[in-house]
Amino acid sequence: MTTTSRPHPQAPGERTPRRAALASFMGSAVEYYDFFLFGAAAALIFPHVFFPSDDDAALVMSFATFGFAYIARPIGAVILGHFGDRVGRQRVLMFTLVLMGLSTFLVGCLPSYDRIGWLAPVLLVLCRLMQGLSAAGEQAGASSLTLEHSPDHQRSFFTSWTLTGTQGGLILASLIMIPFMALPDEAKYSWGWRVPFWLSAVVVVVAYFIRRQLHETPEFTQAKEAGEIAKMPLVPLMRDHWRDVLRVILCAFIAVVSTVFANLALAYGKKVGLDADLTLWLVVVANVGALLTQPFFGKLADRIGRKPVFIYGALSSAALMPFYMISMSQGNHLITFALAVATFSFGYAAANAVWPSFYGEMFSTRVRFSGMAIGTQLGFLMAGFAPSIVTALGGVREGGWTVISIFTAVICLIAAAAALTARETKDVPTAQLGTRTDAVSPKELVLR
Repeated sequence: MTTTSRPHPQAPGERTPRRAALASFMGSAVEYYDFFLFGAAAALIFPHVFFPSDDDAALVMSFATFGFAYIARPIGAVILGHFGDRVGRQRVLMFTLVLMGLSTFLVGCLPSYDRIGWLAPVLLVLCRLMQGLSAAGEQAGASSLTLEHSPDHQRSFFTSWTLTGTQGGLILASLIMIPFMALPDEAKYSWGWRVPFWLSAVVVVVAYFIRRQLHETPEFTQAKEAGEIAKMPLVPLMRDHWRDVLRVILCAFIAVVSTVFANLALAYGKKVGLDADLTLWLVVVANVGALLTQPFFGKLADRIGRKPVFIYGALSSAALMPFYMISMSQGNHLITFALAVATFSFGYAAANAVWPSFYGEMFSTRVRFSGMAIGTQLGFLMAGFAPSIVTALGGVREGGWTVISIFTAVICLIAAAAALTARETKDVPTAQLGTRTDAVSPKELVLR
């Protein structure tokens, strides 16, 4: 008698790196579709819709609403990090997905300043705070989950898909915004800008059904069965890993490059005469490039180490950013596109691809979610307020490329210097990460 074999469902504790990478990719794509949508609208739409004037002051206030999410993120990191290390990565990730989708949908429903006055930006900030709470747990949770599902020699490659998902979300958000930005002003500023926010509900549903199929990680399951789960993860984190948390905070400043590139450059490009749809295409093309290069950088980090790849990404971003900003006002769009790809896809993408493994490998299983979430979200505060700070310093005026470039270079140098102080963990087995033996090679352990 012949029997038909059926694929077995994933058993709890089984390593499924490809499924984990897909779930993380999709979840990050949803989160950053929503997150970038808000950032782009803050540069191009919200000054007209939610504030009483349409000038630099309105732009600064609009960018401030973008930054408010980064205030909520450290608070969310403590709360979601606690539950991620107590009840598991997968459950928290389902919660963050739904919260982000709901808050983004509600942004599209908000009345304008002309209808309800200052209550409009207040409601906008509340929705943004919900986005920040969600984002606080998404990348740390997805990175922890994928890292713990991955084989030891491919952790950087598989975790790079978490951040590659953010590129997917950025691309999708930009492509959806482009046709609505081309509408006449009356339609664009009344209903047109709202449609991309409403469409986030569709993306959330797709990602929800993919993510719900994924079980908890083997490392977390084993730690739970062995009774090694900390009742208050924050206590052992601050006691045993405070240096790593500080290191992650400073390394996470590198995210400034992303907000400068994807949000601040939109406003600067508009100021120097580029069409809004052209600046959005710059973001699309550069992020398509990063979709291809980030897995390569992940593989490279598995071969030569996390530190050299991360540091290269930080330094090359600092070196290339001024050339990219100058090109916006020169009228040669081909050169501008080439420099956008060079800066983002071959520069920043290196650090972006590697940090999920680089940061995650600094911590043990019992505090990994909390350590990554708290460290990154405190570091991301700099990225969140970079557009407002640089705009207030004159970065979106004629010649403002110097302010943008100097600010970005200083931030990148801080991140690279912090990375230099880290341990190299590419050869450390997953079970030994974040322990006193993580600085010892497997060969030395055998000899001992």
